[in-house]
Amino acid sequence: MALAPDVIVAHTTLVIRAVRQATSSIPIVMAGVNDPVEQGLVSSLAHPGGNITGSMFIDFQNGGEMAGDAQRGGPGRFSCCTHVQPGHGPPILLYLRSFETVPRSIAVEVTAAPVRDPAEIEAAIAKLGREPGGGLIVPPDGFATVHRHLFIRLTQQHRLPAVYAFRTYVAEGALMSYGPDVYDLFRRSASYVHRILK
Repeated sequence: MALAPDVIVAHTTLVIRAVRQATSSIPIVMAGVNDPVEQGLVSSLAHPGGNITGSMFIDFQNGGEMAGDAQRGGPGRFSCCTHVQPGHGPPILLYLRSFETVPRSIAVEVTAAPVRDPAEIEAAIAKLGREPGGGLIVPPDGFATVHRHLFIRLTQQHRLPAVYAFRTYVAEGALMSYGPDVYDLFRRSASYVHRILK
């Protein structure tokens, strides 16, 4: 704030909240945030209100589409490896809740598999690998991104069908994904900045 910028580009819910608390006058461009309406960051996507605008990363209401992809990838019981860390609860809880609205025509049951570190990721995936008819959904969060190579290697090792939130994972060897093009979201944020500055 001391630099008095004309506009701020920010990414992730925690950063957007911190910047919003620091200023109500400098325009803030979200470069992809998970469901900003549901998280109370903006009033609506069409009319965000306040000094925040930008693009949405993941719409938590799209759990059905991801579950549909999961069903095509294998049998009907999937676990969602969720990162458990103080301060990161609400977004992932909203994400998990979206699977409760999956249509009955999609025969996929999604349960949470909380993990805090690589050892717990290995234990959770090994357990899934021992259970017949299981699979994995890897959520759209920073923890999963940091440990994506571990997720990919372990799901291949245990022959588990897995759906990831980002297509970049598929380029690195993952089976399938359902989610936005991350690079495109950041490119699009430049158009918001351009309009604000003009």
